[in-house]
Amino acid sequence: MKTTGNTILITGGSAGIGFEIAKAFSELNNQVIITGRDKDRLANAAAKLENVTGIVSDVTNPADVEQLVSRLQTEFPQLNVVINNAGKAAYYDLDEGKDPAQIAEDEMLTNYLSVIGLNDALLPQLKKAGEAAIVNVSSIAALVPNHIIPTYGASKAALHSYTQSLRISLAKSSSVQVFELIPPLVNTDFSQEIGGANGIPPKVVADELVNAFETNTLEVRVGQTAQLFELFLSSPAEALRAMNPGVTVF
Repeated sequence: MKTTGNTILITGGSAGIGFEIAKAFSELNNQVIITGRDKDRLANAAAKLENVTGIVSDVTNPADVEQLVSRLQTEFPQLNVVINNAGKAAYYDLDEGKDPAQIAEDEMLTNYLSVIGLNDALLPQLKKAGEAAIVNVSSIAALVPNHIIPTYGASKAALHSYTQSLRISLAKSSSVQVFELIPPLVNTDFSQEIGGANGIPPKVVADELVNAFETNTLEVRVGQTAQLFELFLSSPAEALRAMNPGVTVF
């Protein structure tokens, strides 16, 4: 997959991993569109970068998605890369007496169902592009659960499964490549409640994605995710213990 001359949509692109991906690709002479719900934060992010357009849009709002798709078709008909980065997470334990069903519903909508909807709406445009790609930003918790992000991990596990199915389906009928970006703990505002300060810089994730485009590496296991994946293959129980230190697993 080429790394220059693309027109790239990044959802949740005003901060964290999304912003660093936008920065990395904008510096490689790509046209980048970032979306987010906060108008001011989105404008501030776009102002810091070259070749970047900010569009206020909520991936969970069908009306917003319809307007976004229409605008992309009109103003950016050359769109050939979609990076589904917008996400939502709640940090809690399932025995805390919260409402896990409601939390899970919110996370599944943002992290999984909205991705399916946006991809489906934009696939006709991507298929016309010739060289095109979809990137779904997953999580290390999609491979091995962490009990303090129980329903977030479940939503990313669903995304992981869907991504693999989408890759197989599109390989049969189009040239659209499907990447899965799988970061470990990353130091962003999004992750501070679970010790994000100890995570890797978001720039590392962005650089790994650029490298994956260059090498056509479709499953992008960033940093410690690669090691945990190998541990999971050899011993799922040990991988689960590694993701839940100090907790009796089985």
